Amino acid sequence: MPDPGPQNTFAAFSAAVYNMIDKPVIWFRERVVEPNRKHYPWYHQQFRRVPTIDQCYTDDYVCIYEADAQFKRDKLVDNEILSILRGRFEDCVLYEAPDHMTKCVDLKDAYEKAAGNWFAKYGDLGATGKAKECYMKQKHRLLWERRHGKVGSGMKTKEESIEE
Repeated sequence: MPDPGPQNTFAAFSAAVYNMIDKPVIWFRERVVEPNRKHYPWYHQQFRRVPTIDQCYTDDYVCIYEADAQFKRDKLVDNEILSILRGRFEDCVLYEAPDHMTKCVDLKDAYEKAAGNWFAKYGDLGATGKAKECYMKQKHRLLWERRHGKVGSGMKTKEESIEE
């Protein structure tokens, strides 16, 4: 059923003004702009890197918010990488069932290394971990390693502590 059109002169005048301004803009966008623009799907969107929490001033709440958002995006990416590695290892174990101890060693090593790195960064932060908490965890780990040596290598002996 066709549109009956405006009911009074004011509606007709406003429709004419709208069409006079809007129609050329729509035509230009559809005929000139959109054909010359590269189309990227929404899932290929790339976010720019924002300053990390150590580059933000203490009273710059926008910077702190952006750093937290970047931290959450990084955590989601790292979670997905870990999930993919875990899935590859589990698929290898299921596929190579009797010989999986020898054939899936490289996948297991890659997964365990990634899981260790993930826990070193995000472990013990909880579900609501923030960028500042992660930064403090990194700082405390650095200080501990400076005093005691690499994590997992054991404590320094008394002779090593006295020499410093």
